[in-house]
Amino acid sequence: MVDPSPIVSADWLQQHLDDPQVLIVDCRFSLIEPELGHQQYETGHIPGAYYLDLNRDLSSLIGQHGGRHPLPNVEELAAKLSKIGITESTQVIVYDDSRFAFAARLWWLLRYLGHDRVAILNGGFKNWQAAGYSVTTVKPDLKAGQFIPRLRSQWLVDIDAVKARKDLPNIALVDSREGERYRGEKEPIDPIAGHIPGAVNYPWQDVTDANGFVRSEEQPDRWSTLQSADEILVYCGSGVTACVNLLSLAIAGIDTGKLYAGSWSDWCSHLNP
Repeated sequence: MVDPSPIVSADWLQQHLDDPQVLIVDCRFSLIEPELGHQQYETGHIPGAYYLDLNRDLSSLIGQHGGRHPLPNVEELAAKLSKIGITESTQVIVYDDSRFAFAARLWWLLRYLGHDRVAILNGGFKNWQAAGYSVTTVKPDLKAGQFIPRLRSQWLVDIDAVKARKDLPNIALVDSREGERYRGEKEPIDPIAGHIPGAVNYPWQDVTDANGFVRSEEQPDRWSTLQSADEILVYCGSGVTACVNLLSLAIAGIDTGKLYAGSWSDWCSHLNP
């Protein structure tokens, strides 16, 4: 099977539903209603899809610092990925219904752990349904996979690295939140409004249209002013939607993106202890 690009269509997935090398993960989630995504999965999901929860599976426990969605423990996540059957040869397809907001987190995590065979379903679950493809409530059995992490630690930066490098020549710092939060006009979640000094604003929502389809042809132009940077340090509120911008960089063929996983919520925790 030829590896798909970072994005696959509903038609592609439908044609590969029975491929034993393809494994599907449902990442639907709601920050406002944390149990909603799992409830939606129980109500109906793409046949064969497993469910991974942003809070329980794709993040670790919140501490004083580290942000609202700290990265998960590598060994624990690897064990979970093994139990759903992911091996080195598995092509993982992830989806959500939030314009990649949560699916991109798993897409990035898998690649951070050394697994490049992962793509996101274009248009998400709504488009799958709109295409008339089947939905089920049957949960797939756990499997005996063997996921061996090969950590790409250079893809990650912490607050000390951001402070040390953000003002260096040819380093770009990107805030992925919507413009109002970047400008400090509103802050519905974190205790402090505004952005990290020196950051430029590339809202993650601009990667897709209102229906959750990626604007693939626009991504290279979107990053044209930053494409020559040695490093592009990307953050959001808690390190989740920043992954949509990292996906955008990958689509644009730019491999210098790094995630500040703690993001603005971690930055705030050091300003307001």
